[in-house]
Amino acid sequence: MNILATSLGGLDLLASAVLILNSEGCITYANPAAETLMENSFKVLHHQRLAELFLNGDKLAMIFDQARRHRFDEMREDLVLERVGRVPLQVNVIITVLDDPDNPVLIELRENVQKMKLDREERILDQTQANKELIRNLAHEIKNPLGGIRGAAQLLELELPGHDLKDLREYTQVIIKESDRLQTLVDRLLAPHRRPQIVGDVNIHEVFERVRSLITAEFPQGLTIKRDYDLSLPDFRGDKEQLIQAVLNIAHNAAQALAPRMAKGDAEIIFRSRIARSITLAKVRYRLALDLHIIDNGPGIPAELKDRIFYPLVSGRDGGSGLGLTLAQTFIQQHSGVIECESRPGSTDFRILIALP
Repeated sequence: MNILATSLGGLDLLASAVLILNSEGCITYANPAAETLMENSFKVLHHQRLAELFLNGDKLAMIFDQARRHRFDEMREDLVLERVGRVPLQVNVIITVLDDPDNPVLIELRENVQKMKLDREERILDQTQANKELIRNLAHEIKNPLGGIRGAAQLLELELPGHDLKDLREYTQVIIKESDRLQTLVDRLLAPHRRPQIVGDVNIHEVFERVRSLITAEFPQGLTIKRDYDLSLPDFRGDKEQLIQAVLNIAHNAAQALAPRMAKGDAEIIFRSRIARSITLAKVRYRLALDLHIIDNGPGIPAELKDRIFYPLVSGRDGGSGLGLTLAQTFIQQHSGVIECESRPGSTDFRILIALP
């Protein structure tokens, strides 16, 4: 049976990438999904050795050689295939031996979505832990000299004589006020690490409604906040004020990003609540989790900020402190959860997952 002469129309319709290799390991067929995954047309891929398309293709070459020698009929492997100048492919590879001496091997590549998700969550957790240490160390390093600067400025002001030196008193006031401003910033950095959780029964829709009322009061014109709630969601144990602050920080950022659309009157934020099943968070498997979304129709997060939005002191807005999302992530992680984000122009979706016992 010549596999290339039959059934290729069916392979073209598959969502997973399919490649057929000849006896030399060269590509003789690639379906449209394979062209998309490999980011090359079949014209470019045709007659190239599959193993040579990747920096670590030796594993693929070894498996192909085993298949060509009929050491197995079918094999499945999870591989990370590295490419020059491109993001590595995390794929589940299915290698099938064909009854065709000219084209003996069919390879199916499926993106390993679950592995990619776990790796992304692990990066977020590692990043947040590093942020915590950075914030604590930075805050303490700033705080100690701040107290000395403010105290010295106060003593200096007391030593200044008469009204002749009014300008000098203004200078000491600048020192004191700027010291107070920095002290406020330090207090904000340390706040989530100092304040103990006040745990009680929480209804997540009460959290959403509180945030909704706050956002509506601040942005009364041109913004619609839609509710898409699953009212069957159970109450859970948590710190209601921390959760309100986390959701508010995300929603407030969204509202500020929507300013141009508010002027047109078509700005929109959606609060969505669902239940997620069989969720892995921080390498722990949970049967159930709250699956919450805050979605806006704004311009999206700039590409250069997407990987850094949860870093402290990173802001895409002039005058922003860059602490809102950092604190939100910290508060959610204190509830055995994580915040993820998917963004493109016209749709930014912050997804909050919170494990349920």
